[in-house]
Amino acid sequence: MEAELQALAASGAAALVGLIVSEGFERAKSALARLFGRGGSDEAAEEELQAAHEDLTDVQAVGDAGAQADVEARLQHRLEGLFREDPDAVGELARLLSELAPDASHTFVNLVSGGVNHGPVFHGSPIHGNIHFHVPPPPPTATGRPVRPDQVPVMTGPFSNRTAQLGDLEAGLGAPPGGSVSVGVHVLFGLPGVGKSAMAWRCAERVKELFPDGQLYVDFAALRDLVTPMTGPGGDVSEALAMCLRALPGGDLGIPDSLLDRTNLFRSRTADLRVLLVLDDVNQAAQVRALVPKGAGSAVLATSQGRIGELAIQGGTRFVPVKPLDVHGGLELLKDRRGPDAVEAEREAAERLVRLCDGLPVALHVAAARLDDEDLSMAELAAELDDEAGRLAGLALDGEEPSVSAVLGPAYRLLPPDAARLYRLLGWLPFGLFDAGVGAVTAGIDPRSAKRLLGVLAKASLVEKMHDGRYRMHDLVRLHARERAVEEEPDTEQAALTHRVGTHYLVLTAFADRALRTERLRIADLEDLLRDAADPFAAVDGPPPLEWLDTERSAILAVLREATRHELNSLAWRLAESFSVLFLYHRYLRAWTETLELGIEAAEAAVAAAKTAGEMEEATAGGARLYSLLSRPLLDLCENNRAGEKLRRAVELAGATDRLALQASVQEFLGRYLEVVAPAEAAAAYRRSLHLNEQAGETRGVALATFFLGRALDTRGDHTEAMDLLRRAQRDLESRVEPDVRMAARVKAAIGVAHGHLGDTGQAIHDLREAIRELATVANGMQYEAQARVQLADLAERADGQRELVRECLSRAAEINEALGNQLLADELRRRLTDLDR
Repeated sequence: MEAELQALAASGAAALVGLIVSEGFERAKSALARLFGRGGSDEAAEEELQAAHEDLTDVQAVGDAGAQADVEARLQHRLEGLFREDPDAVGELARLLSELAPDASHTFVNLVSGGVNHGPVFHGSPIHGNIHFHVPPPPPTATGRPVRPDQVPVMTGPFSNRTAQLGDLEAGLGAPPGGSVSVGVHVLFGLPGVGKSAMAWRCAERVKELFPDGQLYVDFAALRDLVTPMTGPGGDVSEALAMCLRALPGGDLGIPDSLLDRTNLFRSRTADLRVLLVLDDVNQAAQVRALVPKGAGSAVLATSQGRIGELAIQGGTRFVPVKPLDVHGGLELLKDRRGPDAVEAEREAAERLVRLCDGLPVALHVAAARLDDEDLSMAELAAELDDEAGRLAGLALDGEEPSVSAVLGPAYRLLPPDAARLYRLLGWLPFGLFDAGVGAVTAGIDPRSAKRLLGVLAKASLVEKMHDGRYRMHDLVRLHARERAVEEEPDTEQAALTHRVGTHYLVLTAFADRALRTERLRIADLEDLLRDAADPFAAVDGPPPLEWLDTERSAILAVLREATRHELNSLAWRLAESFSVLFLYHRYLRAWTETLELGIEAAEAAVAAAKTAGEMEEATAGGARLYSLLSRPLLDLCENNRAGEKLRRAVELAGATDRLALQASVQEFLGRYLEVVAPAEAAAAYRRSLHLNEQAGETRGVALATFFLGRALDTRGDHTEAMDLLRRAQRDLESRVEPDVRMAARVKAAIGVAHGHLGDTGQAIHDLREAIRELATVANGMQYEAQARVQLADLAERADGQRELVRECLSRAAEINEALGNQLLADELRRRLTDLDR
């Protein structure tokens, strides 16, 4: 445990250094002082933090890495004492850093949370806010290593069946590897609701000791909403790889965009590990193949509704059929729920119940819940279900046996009216995992009532309360609930529900957007919507906005699709605009593209349906903004022609409004596009952006346009004018109320390059060195640090006597690109290093 504590303190100190030297330190200081002052004086703690801030500022100014390490060691020692005296301080620091420095603190928060892939825990959230964020304490590990993923869901009830199958499965998983690359792949297959997941979870629990490097879990049913014509069939596989990579050593550092690169990185990171991958509800061979770890002795345990042909043809995969419970197994499940004496007292009726439920555990649990809650004998329930099966024979769910409807029908009809309504409406949600806040807006009720009714549904086994406080509705149950909603709810209710849930997510997404980027250009006027809503991200113990957005990403995208389908156009384009902030931090290119295209479709429809000139103008501006944003992922996907088309449309729409800031932003996006396809024309677009920003009084926009224009002119050969513009941009960015440290450092690097072009090599090297030091300390600065190092290497290579500097810069740039997942560039830089030695 001492080694674990030291590792936590070291990671926490590194995150603190990044925060202390950032522009957010003043905002963070008081909250950190309260934590550091536990058991003492907040004032003394604040002085201690201020001293660390001043020391770090001084040592960075002179580039004294040793002195900076001393300050970090001092902070580490302080945290060790704090954590030792008050273990709760670990979680408190994680919450503070997650809110105040989400990017710099990800490694520390991942250590504290144990790398679990379920994402942050948000529960008990009423409409539009009051989300509670919980960071669980680090789990104890036999090896003392703080990062050992343990992600397979906890069994919430007894598991007393399939003993022989479990024994065989465990023997297969524990077999010694047959060679240096031997990895076992096992697929449990059978009907929905037959108990495949429960069997996999139970097996994983029993074989933990065989996998000392941990267990990873992916639920493909939850990821399936990511698969659209836009994302293609590999969308869920790519996201699954990203989830697993975040939990492995290296975290989310350098996760590449492409499926192929993610697959290769996953193999590299698992090469020396022995891990178990549990993959729930797979339906394609690619979902399994991409997630086969490389480490000897590792294994994959997957569940599927059928044998996956490609895996069977290729061989090397063991298929394990999971059949409905036989009478003995069904009786054991009933004994777990009702007790052995109750089952033996009505054994014949109990056997009839098992047969009427066709041995499906999901149906047996619903039947057992009724026995628990009602004054029914097993014989009475069996007689009722026997009659129900006959009446509902034509209502089988998508090819399943009528037993599911036969069991769910009576359980549903016995619900109180308010619980029955919530049950029906939950079937219309486009996702199956939700918190009480979403449950509340689904039915248009208050959160306390939603929690009470969800408790009623959980007691009836119609929803399952997860260990993190959220709720899950099984796919079969969801289908039945949706069927009931279609039959019993008014025709207009599904659209009304989508509007309620969409508005809930719009409010929370808008608050998260504002928490992440105060000065971001926004078109949607949400002032009235947000005025009376509680902002959960403003609370000291609120959820980190970026992690919340990432956790809710699938749900928000699913709601956006539904809003577009129901022609809730104003809601949809506004949600797309707010949601797009996520993709500025996490470049999920296909989801980013789909989000913006859905928003554009909705904005154009809103223009056509507008009833006032104001509505038409706002939707037109919204479309222009979304079209310009869409150019970013399209350029990253090398779809340059499409990016150009979208930007031309953005220019046209922005010009139809009187919003100068919007027109300036569109011209900036156009300049970035032209830098790729026609560099000589980029400067003209940046000049237009600069002029429009000046007219609009957008000081940050002026600074950014000045930077981009200066860089474009330097590339074109106009070095003197470029230098004047770059220095002006640097002054503007550094003198802001909240200085933009990262952008100012990028400008400083560009100034260094310009000095090199003007022949002042010494000043160029000095500026680039300073820029590198600054970029190394800011969040999201690594890629720009690597670029600056390559620029410095290029400059030094042209100068005499700078061989060691070239080697140092290229070596570090290669390491950074490798960490960022850009293996092609890393390999190119290493080839340059090899050539340097010849």
